[in-house]
Amino acid sequence: MAENAAVEISDDRERGTLTAYEDGKAAGTIAYFVMAPAPGALVAVHTVVRPEHEGKGIAGALVRKFYALAAEEGVPVVPLCPYAAKWAQRHPDEAPAAPEELVREAERQLKDHPELF
Repeated sequence: MAENAAVEISDDRERGTLTAYEDGKAAGTIAYFVMAPAPGALVAVHTVVRPEHEGKGIAGALVRKFYALAAEEGVPVVPLCPYAAKWAQRHPDEAPAAPEELVREAERQLKDHPELF
């Protein structure tokens, strides 16, 4: 489905959330963390869209913005979130693959620090 142009996306780095708003209401979120040592990578952990907003392209818009933020910061994205990983496979021109050692380190950091999720 085409991504919704009316969605506004806000990054809250302190909380590790990228949130999409539709008509001023939170519609979806990517939970993420900045891999240590910062800025090692942006690691997408979980993508959620509220049921009443599903099917509007919000999850795709969030992941696209997440990759754009990482590109602006000059860091890779490690998509541990299954949705983000699938999106990246479908959009290789916008979502360069992270080196395997970076993926393994992100997985280790998440396992060692479950509060990051």
